[in-house]
Amino acid sequence: MLKPHDTIPFSGSPLDRAGNQRRDAAWLDAQRNASTSRFLLLRELKPLIALEGGAHLAWFPQRFAAPLAECPNLLLGLEDGVAHFAVDVDDIPGIDALADDNNKFIDVRSIAPQLSLPEAAILAQARSMTDWHKRHRFCAQCGAASQAEDAGYSRRCTNDACRAQHFPRTDPVVIMLGVYGDQILLGRQPQFLPGVYSALAGFMEPGETIEEAVRRELAEEAGLATSDVRYIASQPWPFPSSLMIGCVATATSDAVTVDRHELEDARWFHRDEVATMLRASTDTSAPLRLPPPLSLAHQIARRYLSES
Repeated sequence: MLKPHDTIPFSGSPLDRAGNQRRDAAWLDAQRNASTSRFLLLRELKPLIALEGGAHLAWFPQRFAAPLAECPNLLLGLEDGVAHFAVDVDDIPGIDALADDNNKFIDVRSIAPQLSLPEAAILAQARSMTDWHKRHRFCAQCGAASQAEDAGYSRRCTNDACRAQHFPRTDPVVIMLGVYGDQILLGRQPQFLPGVYSALAGFMEPGETIEEAVRRELAEEAGLATSDVRYIASQPWPFPSSLMIGCVATATSDAVTVDRHELEDARWFHRDEVATMLRASTDTSAPLRLPPPLSLAHQIARRYLSES
């Protein structure tokens, strides 16, 4: 299905997350204080990006991180034994002074296409984890304040009568192409840019398999009955923290009934049209196009066409 080198955007991080070592508080402190350790700053979930010589993550050495010791930070992982941390700097006065012509805090969705695939994957992890900590400062069980543990991979309620432990969540989303012969079903929502059609998608619901969620979403949004469902690829999507699960579903007929509450339009495109729309995905003047390569909709359409 996927070749080893054929990396999906936001996947393929080079970091070892050190799941066993990070439970050791002494080991973690040693990593935070190591002169080789590197720190990525995020302000309002925007990473600091170094622009000189091409966009890349602006990593800071440990000696710079000392004033940030009280900031929420998490271990992203190790590369060649070097620890990499993400640091939420929202509460640090004057942090904007770090930004200049060569270093800027930039929105992840905007900058990701300009980064290398490994750096985009690291950034996806950093953004999702930082966002989760911002949203989960209080215990969902009793409402008391919670604090980070396990290098940022869990939070513990501070109420001694509760002490509930909470873990970062990932929301599964199915995204799928309906296919019927040489036709591929694509749809668009009102907020899409002009001319953009994409794969249909929706959150999985409790008690569903991936296959059931795919069939349900196609039935709800397009009135489409389907038989077999085939997995193509998945993608971490850090807005805030989803796992996109890309599939292809075989339709039993070409009858389509669009749910206007969900979609502005949905219709069949011949595979040759979809190939043209893929090539035009970054051309804003094209009359019809798919989303750009950053999206899983683009990736599963490209893979489906190359395989069939």
